Amino acid sequence: MSKEQYNQKRRSAHDAVNEVRDGDVIVVPTGVGEPPALLQALSQRRREFHGVRVAQILPIGRYGYFDPETVDNVRHMAYFLGGASRAGGQQGWIETLGSNFSELPELIRRGLTPADVVFSLASPMDEHSYFSLSLGTDYTMAAVERARAIVLEVNPNVPFAHGNCHVHVSQVAALVESETPLAEVGLPTIGPVQEAIGRYVADMIEDGSTLQIGYGGIPDAVVMQLKHKRELGVHTEMMGDGLLSLIECGAVTNRSKSYLPGKSIATFALGSAKLYRYMHRNPGFEMHPVDFTNDPWLAARNDKLVSVNATLQIDLFGQCGSESLGPVPYSGTGGQTDFVRAANRSAGGKSFIVVPSTAKDGRISRIVPTLEPGTLVSTSKNDVNYVVTEYGVAQLRGMTMHERARALIAIAHPDFRDELREQAARLRLL
Repeated sequence: MSKEQYNQKRRSAHDAVNEVRDGDVIVVPTGVGEPPALLQALSQRRREFHGVRVAQILPIGRYGYFDPETVDNVRHMAYFLGGASRAGGQQGWIETLGSNFSELPELIRRGLTPADVVFSLASPMDEHSYFSLSLGTDYTMAAVERARAIVLEVNPNVPFAHGNCHVHVSQVAALVESETPLAEVGLPTIGPVQEAIGRYVADMIEDGSTLQIGYGGIPDAVVMQLKHKRELGVHTEMMGDGLLSLIECGAVTNRSKSYLPGKSIATFALGSAKLYRYMHRNPGFEMHPVDFTNDPWLAARNDKLVSVNATLQIDLFGQCGSESLGPVPYSGTGGQTDFVRAANRSAGGKSFIVVPSTAKDGRISRIVPTLEPGTLVSTSKNDVNYVVTEYGVAQLRGMTMHERARALIAIAHPDFRDELREQAARLRLL
């Protein structure tokens, strides 16, 4: 009967787009979880619709609906800006939504942000008639609960992962089959600045810690210097090749985790085909919705939780501007605040904000007296713990504003320290 349901729901990508109505919001998973055949078909037919929005964190492909000329037909709505959507967000024809990553599922469940249709990549159906939304579980499972129509692009390259990431064939309105190779994202380039920052952080991570590692050159530089550690665990939002390398070398065992021991936990995957194969039916790996992985109270049940996340700029009070350059949007809130707070609550936890001391080939200091007007504060001065540049580590929790200013100036680029001291004096911080 289930195979019969499957066959009855098979469609071409062109025909599956008929599930969309004018005014709908289509929810698409993070990154590699996006369904390329469906989004290409939607792009080709976009002028047939009016008022449709495609909501997603971190799109990988730049599809035809990323088009300022047809935004009245189909418009991208960004939960987080990436390379494909950043220009549109900065020019104003892509809408952006501000929210902590962990809170997106609840916003969807309450109807505060709509979810009329789900478009997602999925694994082939298993013997119990379930598909796995393994590459982007995130907010998509909440959208599955609420959506009028669920449309899956079934691809044999998608792993069937364990965890809370499964959809039954009876829930699905239409199925599209494809065999397109999955998008792969390699490790970022690591230069001497990233390596130096990574060394400071790695030296402070103890054996038995549980890791949350963000994406980028500096977080991966941290990972590369943890291979000699022992009994590490993983409770993160993004599973990438860096963390996989720690599992393969034996540094990550998950045996010492105080919460969900024996399991690596994540909400989306972004890496290589090797990573996706590792996830397939692996009992030591689970994918869960982001309101589980990123919930600060739940993540903090891991003792010695370590979070490593990057920022664009930090001021002398400790405010981190991680998602905009002044008022110009660059990325999004994501899960940074979720895991900073989780690490702060964790017994023995440590939260690291990592940032090169300068930008623009050394012409601009990333440590500034005050954030530029309009800058969106991602991690507040009350939450920030360790700040790390290539010049050292500043621990800010429990510090007065005067002590913070001195600690941050000490890890700024030497070319800017005198200027920062002068500005700090004007702010009555020195």
